[in-house]
Amino acid sequence: MASGSDRNPIIIGGLPSQVPDFDPEETQEWLDSLDAAVDQRGRERARYLMLRLIERAREKRVAVPEMRSTDYVNTIPTRAEPFFPGNEEIERKILNATRWNAAVMVSRAQRPGIGVGGHIATFASSASLYDVGFNHFFRGKDDGDGGDQVFFQGHASPGIYARAFLLDRLTEDNLDGFRQEKSKAPHGLSSYPHPRLMPDFWEFPTVSMGLGPIGAIYQARMNRYMQAREIADTSKSHVWAFLGDGEMDEPESLGQLTIAAREGLDNLTFVVNCNLQRLDGPVRGNGKVIQELESVFRGAGWNVIKLIWDRTWDPLLAQDRDGILVNRMNTTPDGQFQTYATESGAYIRDHFFGDDQRLRAMVEGMTDDQILHLGRGGHDHKKIYAAFKAAVEHKGQPTVILAKTVKGWTLGPNFEGRNATHQMKKLTVADLKGFRDRLHLPISDKELESGPPPYYHPGRDSEEIQYMHDRRLGLGGYVPTRVVRSKPLALPDDKTYATVKKGSGQQSIATTMAFVRLLKDLMRDKELGKRFVLIAPDEYRTFGMDSFFPSAKIYNPLGQQYESVDRELLLAYKESPTGQMLHDGISEAGCTASLIAAGSAYATHGEPLIPVYVFYSMFGFQRTGDQFWQMSDQLARGFVLGATAGRTTLTGEGLQHADGHSQLLASTNPGCVAYDPAFGFEIAHIVQDGLRRMYGPDSEDVFYYLTVYNEPIQHPAEPENVDVEGILKGVYRFSEATSGSIPAQIMASGVAVPWAVEAQKLLAEDWNVKADVWSATSWNELRREAVACEEHNLLHPEEEQRVPYVTRKLAGAQGPFVAVSDWMRAVPDQIARWVPGTYQSLGADGFGFADTRGAARRFFHIDAQSIVVGVLTELAREGKVDRSVLKQAIDRYQLLDVSAADPGAAGGDA
Repeated sequence: MASGSDRNPIIIGGLPSQVPDFDPEETQEWLDSLDAAVDQRGRERARYLMLRLIERAREKRVAVPEMRSTDYVNTIPTRAEPFFPGNEEIERKILNATRWNAAVMVSRAQRPGIGVGGHIATFASSASLYDVGFNHFFRGKDDGDGGDQVFFQGHASPGIYARAFLLDRLTEDNLDGFRQEKSKAPHGLSSYPHPRLMPDFWEFPTVSMGLGPIGAIYQARMNRYMQAREIADTSKSHVWAFLGDGEMDEPESLGQLTIAAREGLDNLTFVVNCNLQRLDGPVRGNGKVIQELESVFRGAGWNVIKLIWDRTWDPLLAQDRDGILVNRMNTTPDGQFQTYATESGAYIRDHFFGDDQRLRAMVEGMTDDQILHLGRGGHDHKKIYAAFKAAVEHKGQPTVILAKTVKGWTLGPNFEGRNATHQMKKLTVADLKGFRDRLHLPISDKELESGPPPYYHPGRDSEEIQYMHDRRLGLGGYVPTRVVRSKPLALPDDKTYATVKKGSGQQSIATTMAFVRLLKDLMRDKELGKRFVLIAPDEYRTFGMDSFFPSAKIYNPLGQQYESVDRELLLAYKESPTGQMLHDGISEAGCTASLIAAGSAYATHGEPLIPVYVFYSMFGFQRTGDQFWQMSDQLARGFVLGATAGRTTLTGEGLQHADGHSQLLASTNPGCVAYDPAFGFEIAHIVQDGLRRMYGPDSEDVFYYLTVYNEPIQHPAEPENVDVEGILKGVYRFSEATSGSIPAQIMASGVAVPWAVEAQKLLAEDWNVKADVWSATSWNELRREAVACEEHNLLHPEEEQRVPYVTRKLAGAQGPFVAVSDWMRAVPDQIARWVPGTYQSLGADGFGFADTRGAARRFFHIDAQSIVVGVLTELAREGKVDRSVLKQAIDRYQLLDVSAADPGAAGGDA
């Protein structure tokens, strides 16, 4: 097998081939010295000297190429370890009790008749990492600030519950309610960290793997942003993210590392629990995941601390003058280390030490049992403390700690290091006895043999429990804890919304620009303005928001250290350390992480922020839908703008830009309030109500999704006595028919409302049909309210039956009803069962394509002329017009000829 240095060169980059040698004699002296060191002391000594020179060069601020990876040993040498300030014996007892209760809780949840399971092995491997954090590092919120933000690894939740139980934050009833949230209410516990399910306990949802890492990065960045803008003092807050090495395969885990390094987020620490296992097998069986991750993080500009071996290895490494032991560590693949975790001391002696006499001599004085207990660094409190302390004291870079552990540690030979460990949920009596003995707990065999295994608590007055409380008192309170200290915001009055409600006059603007105009007025508010956080994935100009550059400015902690190429322009690109706009590059995942961090600041730091995230609507719920689910789980609030919406409206862009389904995807998120407004005055009422619902006295844990378009239209002024309730609930009559005699109803949303108005005119003039036009501002909210009515009626048959709003609203209207939108039919079809009459929908089902708006709408049969034929078809079905008129209408409007359609307005990027 090739050596580690042969397979993984230490230095990235080449030699300085373009730099002239001004002193060849001096250069030769250095080279001769290196040759002498190799010849006289050997390659390992020469390598050591070179590494020390590189280290000293960095200390002197001499630029040298970065090391991609270092030896497979601890980054912090034994001689540099700090004094451990805790009582290790007491902490061991605390950890043993926590380990026991975590495993027993999961095992009891798997008992017959329940069988809801859980995960034992992840926490077993990371328990020591958490314990040191709880006892010495994690800051609580009792000091009045946000404390530390800790992103717990989702599968480790049993251990966090077990520790809370020892601290009397949870009861035995709670532990027995694990994964039984309804049947054991109010004592049930959620399976993983879910703030929406346990809003006083968990802060950050993390079990959708990959979202914890990216969320932590942008949380640390948001902390700096809030500090820079003097919204909250976050200077003491540190962000911790506990992750799995298998989790690092997720693109979101590593995709945004560079922003943390670029912005110098030394308030951020990743702790990667490298137990070398995924869910079903090894992470890098033939490789070395710690070395790989070290290379990735170093390359991204992070400070890397490797925590690989515990203190039992220190005497052996001290003997390793030839580097033979380190070389064996470097060249042994992870899969083999996993085998060593499951084998005997004799096996390790023969296979790890045995084929080299120098290695075997190192352990001649050790018993097989001592060799067996040569441990991994992630289980050693002193080594962990040294790594954590170095991380929080490091300045200028984020830090990652790569901690090597054994999955299922202490659970016994049936669990430790086994490929199936992640799926094993139940301990046998024999397993329990062995586990108890290893933890030295005073639990009798009888207790283990006569029913479910008991929980263990050393007593409220015990030395261990008092120690735990004292440590948390000294660190500012209990973790995790979610506290909402923010107060309702003073919201602007109606005058702020007046301009948008006046319409656009003779000017044609897109609904995106109508929203931007309103946002500009809102940001002028003295109280509210500073709390807006503008977020876009590198397309502020596309959305007409470059007008904010000169005033709000783009946040950059380094400011703008260059002359902008467009500096002479009125709307020049402007960066500032106190900027209000987050320009996160071409990363919807990064932008959404910023959105979540800002939208939950009201709880995290007690200071509400109002994020406004604007993006190509195709790349929102479709691309980052999992993060929007995370946003709901984290109880975050704010406005999400799906700009350039619609299947046919983004003219010329084509299949991967044409959004005809995000409203349907949004409907699946219970925390999302989704609207598809047609005009500026509708947007004004929706935003005003959204601010009230999210930031007013009786705030709700929702976020708003508005789809807005880039097609310029003339926006009418708000009608007198406008039906505000209808706008907010989802439907109102926008245009009542004034001519024609055959009644019909057209329901439309967003950009389709003008088509419906044109169809209304054609129906009256050409076919004597009197069709009212209804603006359906939210198909989703109409359905949600109707479903709630049906659920109430199902469970309360003795009470007066509720009637859905859409049914009541349309009750006096004579059908048929034809719905149209720039969405697939499934969007308006959501309300079909509650419409009081014949109902049909027209929509843009299928892939989008590049063409004129008119051609695309004629192809999907959703333009004004197609709406006319759709209404006539339903009237013919009801016998109110003769079917012969259908062919006449199709021929008259040339519906079968896509090229015959009016191309419509061109352009309109904003």
